[in-house]
Amino acid sequence: MGMETSAESPVPVRTVLQAVGGWIGRLGRIWVEGQITELNARGATVYVTLRDPVANMSVRLVGPRAVFQAAGPAVTDGARVVVHAKPDFWINRGTFSLSAIEVRPVGVGELLARLEQLKQVLAAEGLFRPERKRALPFLPGTVGLICGRDSDAEHDVLRNARRRWPAVAFTVRNTAVQGAHAVREVLGALRELDADPAVEVIVIARGGGSMEDLLPFSDEALVRAVSAARTPVVSAIGHEQDSPLLDLVADVRASTPTDAAKRVVPDVREQLEYVRQLRDRGRRVLAGGLERETAWLRGMRTRPALADPVREIERQAEGVAALRDRTRRCLTGALHRAGDELAHTRARLVALSPAATLARGYAIVQRAEAGEGDGIVRSTADVAAGDGVLLRLADGRVAATVTDAP
Repeated sequence: MGMETSAESPVPVRTVLQAVGGWIGRLGRIWVEGQITELNARGATVYVTLRDPVANMSVRLVGPRAVFQAAGPAVTDGARVVVHAKPDFWINRGTFSLSAIEVRPVGVGELLARLEQLKQVLAAEGLFRPERKRALPFLPGTVGLICGRDSDAEHDVLRNARRRWPAVAFTVRNTAVQGAHAVREVLGALRELDADPAVEVIVIARGGGSMEDLLPFSDEALVRAVSAARTPVVSAIGHEQDSPLLDLVADVRASTPTDAAKRVVPDVREQLEYVRQLRDRGRRVLAGGLERETAWLRGMRTRPALADPVREIERQAEGVAALRDRTRRCLTGALHRAGDELAHTRARLVALSPAATLARGYAIVQRAEAGEGDGIVRSTADVAAGDGVLLRLADGRVAATVTDAP
């Protein structure tokens, strides 16, 4: 519950400090994890700055020398520790500190267990998924390099990259690569390079070391920052057997800084050889295509239709003439057959005609006045003496009178 104050009724400093001390005192004993920096022993008391591994925050830790000696020789500058402490607030100076009751160094096994747990959490969030990996540019205009100052990793990356492609440009940011300040400085350099539009790929490089030396590159804040970066990141931490969490989240994992240089820029000699091979292949393909087309053109020119076009016309004319003669023969034969058939039919018709009979001397007798029927006299009973009759001969008719009838 806050104190009731106003401009007319302020409270003295001692009251405020006593209230703050009371609030802090109610926090009780707590376990705190941090990294030791600025460890100083003065007589029977040890003064330590306990820094947060990620954030730029620290707290004063004070404890008896015996407490720190009981933790063993591993408690030195840069070591990660877990401290059982009681928060203290010095009212006379208005300062806050932790009074160490017990100090425990964080062992390798515990560190590995924590890293494995963090790895599982990040993997469940999808930070290590292959589909999140971005491809590196073929030939980056500028390469950002984060490494230790004047380190072997820096020399390896720069020397091998410029040997492969002399014109490659680097923007180098030297940071601490181990210890209490490593995470903060690497994060700052990563944000600066990621914000630079000229930088197309970022390499984070460090030489080999112990697991404790490589711990900053498994820090959760750094891993998440690399995952959120817009620029592709290459991790080149330690040697082949080293595997910090940065390797899993980076877009490309290089086994060594030298390998990172090979992955970031192409080899100019290899590319020139590749261009030569492609040029030769293009020439062969083009020459082969021209040769095929030339052979096709030669084949077309040697065909009769193009080699002697008049001969083809003559051949077609001969074909037309042969068809015409054949048509004439067929038509003439058909006319002759039709004429013969007509003559035969006419002869049969003439043979069957009554006129042919009359021509042989016969005559047709008809009554002069035909009554019923056709008037032809077929019997002597059909006429009587004195009747007029007509005699139809082959060349005309003759009128006659019957003089004698039976």
